[in-house]
Amino acid sequence: MDVLQAVASPRRREILRLVWDCERSAGEIAGMMPDVTFGAVSLHLRTLADAGLLHTRAVHRYRYYRANVEALGPVREMLEDMWDDALWKLRLEAELEQTRRGPKPRRRQTPRGRRS
Repeated sequence: MDVLQAVASPRRREILRLVWDCERSAGEIAGMMPDVTFGAVSLHLRTLADAGLLHTRAVHRYRYYRANVEALGPVREMLEDMWDDALWKLRLEAELEQTRRGPKPRRRQTPRGRRS
């Protein structure tokens, strides 16, 4: 997977933002993304690491991650500019909401028994 494919997902971009300038454990990252399961975060971390975008350090059973900003090349500046932009933050929230999984809302019954 190349760099652009790896950062195409809003969840992976959010993970990169979280580990951009500090090292975090997988559990800490998952805790900062309460609407995503630990397993999903783990898969995103593996995708980013396989693309060379994360430095990974293992200590006993725990793994710690930090962004490999040099590997991002020209995408690095774009991401930094994007994260500073307030409109991007709103867009991220909308993208995350759109990709959020969960039960679909049930249709309400009308008084005559027809669905609305």
